[in-house]
Amino acid sequence: MKKKIVIVIIVLLALALIGYNYVYKNHRDIATETASFSISVNEIHTAFKQNDSLANKKYSDKTIEVHGKITNIDSVNMIITLDDKLLARYSNGKHQSIKLQNTITLKGRVIGYNDILEEIQMDQCTINH
Repeated sequence: MKKKIVIVIIVLLALALIGYNYVYKNHRDIATETASFSISVNEIHTAFKQNDSLANKKYSDKTIEVHGKITNIDSVNMIITLDDKLLARYSNGKHQSIKLQNTITLKGRVIGYNDILEEIQMDQCTINH
């Protein structure tokens, strides 16, 4: 009888440990990940316009490097728009050196495509000039 109780307690502790590790696992650090793709804004935008479901499978939740021309800067919300087609929320602080019409490279995670506005959205971006 005591043997069964010990086994049940061990199984419950193991399940509790597995559950805890699942819920509180480490978050991704996009800045340190290697980019899966290096692509221009126009190339990735064309891929989404031609077949958004295929492009979502290829790029969604992947770390990519994308380069393009800055067309809008929202310093308050830390959002940069590249080529009027990509909305990128950057995470590595304020950058005084970024200016409109400069060409930059961003590394971040693709979170989706807004087919109404025809914009690709990225988050956790770091700015690599």
